[in-house]
Amino acid sequence: MDVPTVEPVELPTSLSPSRASDFLTCPLLFRFRSIDRLPQEPSSAAVRGTVVHAALEGLYDLPAVERTPEVAAALVEPAWTDLVAREPEVSVVVENEGLDAWLAVARTLVESYFGLEDPQRLEPAARELLVESELDSGLTIRGYVDRLDISPEGLIRVVDYKTGKSPSERFEQKALFQMRFYALVLWRRDGVIPRQLKLLYLGNGQALIDAPDEETLLATERKIDALWQAIVESVDRREFRPSPGPLCSWCDYQSLCPAFGGVPPELPLITLVAPNRRVVVDTPDEASRPALPDLALPDVVAPLEEA
Repeated sequence: MDVPTVEPVELPTSLSPSRASDFLTCPLLFRFRSIDRLPQEPSSAAVRGTVVHAALEGLYDLPAVERTPEVAAALVEPAWTDLVAREPEVSVVVENEGLDAWLAVARTLVESYFGLEDPQRLEPAARELLVESELDSGLTIRGYVDRLDISPEGLIRVVDYKTGKSPSERFEQKALFQMRFYALVLWRRDGVIPRQLKLLYLGNGQALIDAPDEETLLATERKIDALWQAIVESVDRREFRPSPGPLCSWCDYQSLCPAFGGVPPELPLITLVAPNRRVVVDTPDEASRPALPDLALPDVVAPLEEA
């Protein structure tokens, strides 16, 4: 009897904040998304987040004087239209609420941004910026920064928009992990520690602000390296255990999870890549990759402490 050939899956030596969060939340979720690469149904919250981000990004394409709540709200529907044109499958998310009601919620989120910052006083250095760097361990860390501000003095602020509500104090450190991840990438890449990390929660109009230092970022680096080692060990054991918790009710893969009586698909063969070889999945080529702007940009931004 012939044994079917199974093509090995190459585990890339790269990690993003979202994939790191997957493994911390549930190793089996990480496997489904990063190794099996199983498809996911679009969710209303995730699609709305994409639309809101696009509207806020487009807001900064306009002259400062035109950046008003009314103009920002008017950018929501075109952002939705553009998204559906690119990904028609996302249109199903409005079936329960109706398109008008769904868009109204998105507009409210965009308008709430103006209670957190005055975009007429800001000139971002970059938006939706892909940043990546390689750690001493050989692991590439990468991610997309929603917005990067650089003051005339060269001080860097990393800003991320969240369409949900701010976390309780108990979960603030978990929320800041993503931002410190970005700060570590920028520090290792450019030798400069961002002065400020800013999470803007549009769901309740709150901001979570952090001022990272070298000790904090070194601790973040150790955590990321330990996390990657745990991923590699899971590959070696061919075992990614589920970690049941409150978020399970939101998981697309519950029917495949042993914790709920499901049976995961057979784990594919996995090829581990040597640490000194960089393999990044779904990364634009060098020609299309946006570079981090020069720290001496003349664009004027509001002082980091005031914006």
